[in-house]
Amino acid sequence: KVKVQTRRGGGPRPGEVSVRVRACGLNFADLMARQGLYDRCPPPPVCPGMECAGTVRALGDGVRDRQVGDKVMVLARSGLWQEVVNVPANQTFLIPEGMSFEEAAALLVNYITAYMILFDFGNLRPNQSVLIHMAAGGVGTAAIQLCKTVENVTIFGTASASKHDSLKESGVAHPIDYRTMDYAEEVRKISPKGVDIVLDPLGGSDTTKAFNLLKPMGKLITYGVANLLTGQRKNLMAMAKTWWNQFSINALQLLHHNKAVCGYHLGYMDEEFELVGGVVAKLVNLYSQGKIKPKIDSVWPFDQVADAMRQMQEKKNVGKVILVPEAPKEESKKEEN
Repeated sequence: KVKVQTRRGGGPRPGEVSVRVRACGLNFADLMARQGLYDRCPPPPVCPGMECAGTVRALGDGVRDRQVGDKVMVLARSGLWQEVVNVPANQTFLIPEGMSFEEAAALLVNYITAYMILFDFGNLRPNQSVLIHMAAGGVGTAAIQLCKTVENVTIFGTASASKHDSLKESGVAHPIDYRTMDYAEEVRKISPKGVDIVLDPLGGSDTTKAFNLLKPMGKLITYGVANLLTGQRKNLMAMAKTWWNQFSINALQLLHHNKAVCGYHLGYMDEEFELVGGVVAKLVNLYSQGKIKPKIDSVWPFDQVADAMRQMQEKKNVGKVILVPEAPKEESKKEEN
């Protein structure tokens, strides 16, 4: 159950800034958290929200590198779906010139994830090929744009048929309808040897398929278990099936395959301020050069949060689903599961 509540908030503690929130990003992890499936979120009742954007309204003691009035985007483990949030200053990043609050709320989680997967783990280089699942979603959209910053990268993207035109426009050479086709077969028809990089947000048996689709020296980066999410409620059958089909390989087998398997989870990067800050700086630079631009699917007020989550859960979105507080009030609103 998700509901909007009114709470009184305090001021920022030392090292924190208080931010008037203008837009929040909705992520797959928030859907998982709602069903108690996300391991980096405290148990319910809890306020979700891993990213938001807004204006600094107050500084805690000792904060030197932010000023009241700064426009910032915020990254946190949870708790950001509120009108006002108090967060450590080192979890805020200045919004670049020309970027809207909605775009800023769509940038951090998806683009950091896509960037680190493709470049830090995937080592993406010119003339390679990439398979992107849920290619019309938040990370998928970001990954496509980042692939386009490298010369001659061939993109395979899975999505339902209604999204294929928009995927082609954005640079996907081969959109595949995973609902009616075996995507592994479709990839092999075009590229018999497979692909260089697979981004795997699905988990379960799809991770095995991903590993088998890799070319020699190929890299599989697994970063989610979307297969767990089959409806509005926790599905024990889906959990058992995903667990049973979990991909497993030992170091010796890996040796014979000439392939890499990597795991990525932004939720466990929360102490890595320098690492994440460096990635954000690169993303802001790419945005300023016009090479990346967050794609907004839809914007929903806080009191329609359940509909916003359904939009994403039913995979209707093309790009990012955004939440906005309707009207600024003095007390802060809080979303609860």
